[in-house]
Amino acid sequence: MFVVEQSVPLDEEVDGLDGGATHTALYADGALVGTARLRVVDGVAKIERVAVDRARRGLGLGRRVMADIEDAARSAGCVEAKLAAQIQVLGFYEDLGYVAEGDVFLDAGIEHRWMRKPL
Repeated sequence: MFVVEQSVPLDEEVDGLDGGATHTALYADGALVGTARLRVVDGVAKIERVAVDRARRGLGLGRRVMADIEDAARSAGCVEAKLAAQIQVLGFYEDLGYVAEGDVFLDAGIEHRWMRKPL
């Protein structure tokens, strides 16, 4: 989803960390429509690679993906989550209880901010 829609180079997207991560995937009509990755780093849930199919945004699928990945984080014993949110979706994460911190930074040429949330 990231590679095609946002023109993220494949060599930046594939980082070799998927094997040690927990993934959630949401399907509709046999098609992948939402996904996220969870890595536990120093006891903190690091939520990454959150994506929802462009044609299905606004239907609550992002909330479902986030609820699933946060549940996985809690099951892993995490009491806090952090993620690097693209600037254009800060409001989405704020609605879910995340708080932005720090300065804007570039990741794959896209502006982001770190966000945190107690679980």
